[in-house]
Amino acid sequence: MVFEDIIKTENLVYKKTSFMTDNTLSYCPGCGHGTAHRITMEVLEELGLAENTIGIAPVGCSVLAYDFMNIDMQQAAHGRAPAVATGVKRCWPDKTVFTYQGDGDLAAIGTAETIHACNRGENITIIFINNGIYGMTGGQMAPTTLPGMRSSTSPYGRDVETMGNPLRITELVAQLPGVSFVSRQAVHTPRNVRKAKKAIKTAFELQTQKKGTTFVEIVSNCNSGWKMTPVQSNQWMEENMFPFYPLGDIKVPEK
Repeated sequence: MVFEDIIKTENLVYKKTSFMTDNTLSYCPGCGHGTAHRITMEVLEELGLAENTIGIAPVGCSVLAYDFMNIDMQQAAHGRAPAVATGVKRCWPDKTVFTYQGDGDLAAIGTAETIHACNRGENITIIFINNGIYGMTGGQMAPTTLPGMRSSTSPYGRDVETMGNPLRITELVAQLPGVSFVSRQAVHTPRNVRKAKKAIKTAFELQTQKKGTTFVEIVSNCNSGWKMTPVQSNQWMEENMFPFYPLGDIKVPEK
């Protein structure tokens, strides 16, 4: 090894995990999915779990995960990822199993699967991306769309009287005894990325300890669906999403 190579090695700050493919990310510029993918794969690599992990990707933007996560993946029908993950984990209990789901998938068509998998305490990890809108299919209102928030199906803003309140499903599953760890984080700044990665690491560690369901929500932006630039969408998220969906650990195991 020449001197220049030694210097480069000693000053190495970051190296891409081998458990992300070399495919170019197809998400909209500024989307948080790419960062969420990366830190999930980094955690699995750092814990030595990646080669023994099965990820479940359902329908929506989340379905693209199998193009970028260089691990065993299984696609599920819309909303059914927790049910598929349950079957996979029960067949191979020594595997690390996780779902990667958006808010329309997890909190709308998949509400029953989510609630009942959590209530049973299935030993899986659920990673939930909440951007308050249906991103892939045209920007329709989601269960997590904020009051007054505009979408293609609520062009004048979400009217709580006729459309109901947003669903804080993360707080809902935190009440279930089968769930051991619940956290809500974000990935729009380096500091938040570190916190989100720590939460995902805790979730997988608890799964290896057979502590039941672990659940990590990541509040993200959808600048395309929100009709904003990436910078504007991050600012809007901080000013509007975070007050309604506050960040931090919601449930941690008792010591």
